[in-house]
Amino acid sequence: MSGPMRTGALRPSLGWGGLLVLGIANILGAGVYVMTGTAAARFAGPAVTLSFVVAGFACLLVALCYAELASSMPESGSAYSYCRRALGGGPAWSLGWLLFLEYSIAASLLAVGFAGYLGSLLGDFGVALPAALSTPLIQSAVVDGRHALSLGAGCNLVAALAVLCAGGIAALGMSRYSLVSTLLVVVKVGVLAGFILVGMGAVDPANWAPFVPPNEGGFTYGWEGVARGASLLFFAFLGFETVSTAAAETRHPQRDVPIGILGSLAVCTGLYVLSAIVLTGLVPFRELGVPDPIAIAVDRIGMPGIALLIKVGALAGLASVLLANAFGHSRICYAMARDGYLPDLFASVHRNRNSLWKGNLLLAAIAAIGAALLPISVMADLISFGVAFMFAMVAVSLIHVRNTQPDLPRKFRVPLGGVRIGGVWIGFVPVAAIVTSFVMTLPVALDIVGQARRGDWLSVGLLGVYALAGFSLYRFYGRPRALGRLSHQPPETETPSYAENH
Repeated sequence: MSGPMRTGALRPSLGWGGLLVLGIANILGAGVYVMTGTAAARFAGPAVTLSFVVAGFACLLVALCYAELASSMPESGSAYSYCRRALGGGPAWSLGWLLFLEYSIAASLLAVGFAGYLGSLLGDFGVALPAALSTPLIQSAVVDGRHALSLGAGCNLVAALAVLCAGGIAALGMSRYSLVSTLLVVVKVGVLAGFILVGMGAVDPANWAPFVPPNEGGFTYGWEGVARGASLLFFAFLGFETVSTAAAETRHPQRDVPIGILGSLAVCTGLYVLSAIVLTGLVPFRELGVPDPIAIAVDRIGMPGIALLIKVGALAGLASVLLANAFGHSRICYAMARDGYLPDLFASVHRNRNSLWKGNLLLAAIAAIGAALLPISVMADLISFGVAFMFAMVAVSLIHVRNTQPDLPRKFRVPLGGVRIGGVWIGFVPVAAIVTSFVMTLPVALDIVGQARRGDWLSVGLLGVYALAGFSLYRFYGRPRALGRLSHQPPETETPSYAENH
């Protein structure tokens, strides 16, 4: 094929170090720089620290399932590919369509946080971003103790531009992406560590009392709020999933992918918890419901030079997650396009740059729309709702693969074993992952239903429209194409990766 574009395989170029950087790049971002403040202000108070511990433990169970599947089936697509191999095309499409939503909304949310920190940094130099260009069209506010939505007069074009820039860098290819991402990860980890060390000396212990504020109704504070905060922060760990999307581009995936998944999760959980302790010690938790909570916190330290440095680090952190998110999203769409479920442009690999350039640019444009229009609260609920379902499906896939392909080579196995019931292996870790994933979902689902009863139908409406669009796309476009590709494969080239179960 002539020209700069081809549809084919991505070349292996990553080791365990690159995967660790990729995982940290995509985990350590919105959770600490954006959502910690929202979770503390709206739900958990200073006990947001406990919310991080609960969410981190739940994600550890899922990460162990990912690690085994990635070590035994190293291919692009991550959760989508595992589900396709284990359960067939229909369930895999449902999961892939959810992943499409989660990555798109995650990019939008990260970009909104980036715009908030950029505005704070420019404000230190006397430059104010116009509200019409840096606030979303849909506004979220607390009215009589409830969170209500309304239409504003702005459009967050700053956030939209940030998403488009990240997509453009990812489209340039792995060599440029890896260099930029590594530099940003080094900067953001160092600056975040500096925030923790400097902030510890300026905290006011009075801000931690009461550590678990009394419940004020629904999921507002109390232990109910801790649970709701954990469900909100659950998605903050989604980045470890991106490591498994790079399995097909890893030189030694059976060894390196588990290291990348579990190592990045451990590093980022520790930094999340420490950052939450310092953040809620510097600022009363009710004042943290903003897109840039760490910027608010460092301004309270009273050291302008340090505050400036930390804001730059926050921008680097969010930029690195935007890049890693663009990488992971394009790889999932690549796998779905190879199977026929999405248009072939998502599988177009640039001949010279080894990048999914068309997919990167289109996905960035889609995420830019969400960044310009939606508030953080709505985006966070949509992400958390889908991530829990996705994680549960990965655990189900692991149980299925263990039973149907017991002799598949596995360099990594989930610990603690399991039991056999009627000849079927049931693992303790995957079952616990399924249970905790749905427990994480419950507070979000109840809160979304409560919002709808109060007249705020946006979250329910977006989920409903998205589900209908997914069903239509699968039924009338993806499924016929996937079955057509399967029927034209020579028998000797058919593999379980294209198995259909309709």
